[in-house]
Amino acid sequence: MQRWNRQVFRTCSGLLTCMAMTIASHASTPPPEAVERIVLWPGGLAPGDKALTHAEHVVERSTDPTMPDRYMDHISQPHLVVYRPARPDGSALLVIPGGGYARVVLDKEGTALVPTFADAGGVTLYVLRYRLPGEGHPGRADVPLADAQRAMRLIRARAHRDGIEAHRVAVIGFSAGGHVAASLATRFDAPVYPPVDADDAQSARPDLQLLVYPVISMDADIAHAGSRLQLLGATPDTQAVRAASPQHAIGRHTPPAFVMHAQDDTVVPVANSLVYTQALLQAGVPTELHLFPQGGHGFGVRGTAGLTVASWPRLALDWMRWQYTQRDDSSQPAAKPGATK
Repeated sequence: MQRWNRQVFRTCSGLLTCMAMTIASHASTPPPEAVERIVLWPGGLAPGDKALTHAEHVVERSTDPTMPDRYMDHISQPHLVVYRPARPDGSALLVIPGGGYARVVLDKEGTALVPTFADAGGVTLYVLRYRLPGEGHPGRADVPLADAQRAMRLIRARAHRDGIEAHRVAVIGFSAGGHVAASLATRFDAPVYPPVDADDAQSARPDLQLLVYPVISMDADIAHAGSRLQLLGATPDTQAVRAASPQHAIGRHTPPAFVMHAQDDTVVPVANSLVYTQALLQAGVPTELHLFPQGGHGFGVRGTAGLTVASWPRLALDWMRWQYTQRDDSSQPAAKPGATK
């Protein structure tokens, strides 16, 4: 009888533990707190820009407190928010969320990366809240790129203070943010703003580029229409379309690329990733491409349970580490013929 009572106790205890874990997993989980907010430009405004008439605006679209889904628009003072891991590995990611160039998504393609990339992966995250080209800023087509260049230079300028290595700073972009990231990877040295301080002496070239269901081409046949409209207006000329399509700007200094897309994406055609990958390969840029049969668009790291696309964050982390290892190994002196290790 005592043995039976002990078994019942153990069973009940196990059930209570499972119930507690279930309740905890459904408890309200607000977005992780940023360690710091870094304004990109001295005084807040980019060179030649002026404050928008409307104040910075944040909207919560989710009704589920465990799955926040905010976006921001009316951004006059672009900035970074920093998420630092408890056990940093010395690498950093400039995170550029999407939003069709009409908004900046804050959670699905921003804070939702913290558990995998920062907490488990040890990567310091700098999430960029960039100016939107259709909101009235001068030189609209280059406004997001200017913010991305400045962000990369600031990250490198403060690398020692933040405990990261200046030669391990990659960029990851989602959807329209993927267009910003690809533009940064191919036009990192384009003079899209005048230098404002000593930090602008730093290189804006990312060490690696990771593109997740990216907008790439502005060619009308495969472009994401909304992003094209916001970036270039209703009737862009051929020269403007080509200049804003990163596959035409790839060169020998373009960093290695990790590209991911779902074939059933009905928002941004998978052809965007294909044309960019083809151009990378033709230029001899080391490239890893992952095409998944299902996933749709805009999932970030959510809503992919049971699909193979759910593996992409782990694949991305492994690829980043492998790339850094390969580069570090190649910098070592070659062994003499016949030498043993």
